[in-house]
Amino acid sequence: MDKTKLIKIMQSVNRGNFFEIEIPISSVNEENMIKDLAKELESEGKIKLRECIPREYSVYLQGIMKYS
Repeated sequence: MDKTKLIKIMQSVNRGNFFEIEIPISSVNEENMIKDLAKELESEGKIKLRECIPREYSVYLQGIMKYS
């Protein structure tokens, strides 16, 4: 997964400018990659991340899409 795929997934599941998504993972490495990508998108100003919760088989992300 890369940043563009993650942002497209977030755009497809958003309500207005809010999004909630649970992304299935297969390894701890994938979990860390998703967290890092979300933090990069936040630092670029594309999203505002409210929650990033690792679960047993997924990563839950909640936040706000920023439009510019």
